[in-house]
Amino acid sequence: MNTLFDKIWDKHVVQTIKDGPTQLYIDRLYCHEVTSPQAFAGMRERGLKCFRSDKIYCMPDHNTPTHDQDKPVDDPISRKQLDTLDKNCDDFGLKEFKMNTKDNGIIHVVGPEKGLSLPGMTIVCGDSHTSTHGAMGAVAFGIGTSEVEMVMASQCILQQKPKSMRININGKLSPNVVAKDVALYLMSKLTTSGATGYFVEYSGHVVRDMSMEGRLTLCNLSIEMGARGGFVAPDEKTFEYIKGREYAPKGEEWDKALAYWKTLKSGDDAIFDKELNFNASDIAPRITYGTNPGMGIAIDKTIPTLDTIDEKEQASFMKSLEYMGFAPGEKLLGHSIDYVFLGACTNGRIEDFRAFANIVKGKKKADNVTAWLVPGSWLVDEQIREEGIDKIVEAAGFEIRQPGCSACLAMNDDKIPAGKYSVSTSNRNFEGRQGPGSRTILASPLVAAAAAITGKITDPRTL
Repeated sequence: MNTLFDKIWDKHVVQTIKDGPTQLYIDRLYCHEVTSPQAFAGMRERGLKCFRSDKIYCMPDHNTPTHDQDKPVDDPISRKQLDTLDKNCDDFGLKEFKMNTKDNGIIHVVGPEKGLSLPGMTIVCGDSHTSTHGAMGAVAFGIGTSEVEMVMASQCILQQKPKSMRININGKLSPNVVAKDVALYLMSKLTTSGATGYFVEYSGHVVRDMSMEGRLTLCNLSIEMGARGGFVAPDEKTFEYIKGREYAPKGEEWDKALAYWKTLKSGDDAIFDKELNFNASDIAPRITYGTNPGMGIAIDKTIPTLDTIDEKEQASFMKSLEYMGFAPGEKLLGHSIDYVFLGACTNGRIEDFRAFANIVKGKKKADNVTAWLVPGSWLVDEQIREEGIDKIVEAAGFEIRQPGCSACLAMNDDKIPAGKYSVSTSNRNFEGRQGPGSRTILASPLVAAAAAITGKITDPRTL
């Protein structure tokens, strides 16, 4: 019996080249302003139109400011990229969710919430965190700019078929342990290259119990283990999430789609190239201490000592700690921090803001902390205000900013200054990722909230 990955992949094969790649049909192409300009330029040079323009959706998100979006963008590079996307969408007749409209946000947040990302689809975008859409039961992965042009021109892409991996996480998560902690735990176990060459199916009690927002977070971080992508088989929770959304099938089309979606699962006798099992009881709230997402520990544990690190890895391990200003064997609980960032395509959804608000309710932001709370979309912003979350966080000394990628990658105004520590709910902690010289500690919304009110790394279980 084929795996679910095989089922979706094989259904989209146009042709297979002997000893070469597969020509794969793509159901949905998402474009943003950073990786699309060269693709559009290539289309112009060849005098081509988009083959299936109704399958392509565009959105500015990386360069958008998170304040005063109704005013001209100050940064000339950002402004040029945003203007270029507007022009390209107009010239090629593509649907664009423009900045400062109710449809805007981060493409990996908006796609699922609009019902554009659906079970059984193949979805690509010139962005590595496209794997997020795998939570909908889709085969979704990031592609390069030349491949974006390929999909624009033909609605197909040439790809080598990845191997399949299933990760089972069974048991029940402890209180204050969330999807972000699960992902950080998996990355520490597999390392940032442990899933290279694989497409991962997440399974087990923990994944079944996760909300859709939790699954989106988990799938978002698949790429950080080296995987080509990650996904979750669709179930009643998925169908309930999709039903009634703007672009979701309606009426008879819904019934027909639902009947197909219910077939999307791996068979009981499906054989994976690799299968791994983990227990929920082993997972605690987590933080990173280094400069890749795999360098993480349970929040109450210590940074590994040098003798526990493979000899070949010791130089890079020490370089990473030197950059972060940490030492082997050091405990990070109580370490002072400067910035907190809640948001990104990893943790910018309504559930993340609810979690943050639950921790800070009735408390006050620490004076030494600058906090940026950035919704992943205008719909999330609307939900925040409908539920009164804005009032709770404002009473605690925080403000809700406008939607965008924000401090995830410092392509806009939201940059962490050199040498400063940021507890961030984003997906990467590379050197300079949040700004030149910035020091990023990846964490869940609960850990970020605890740090924001205490001014230091704090275990949310103690609050």
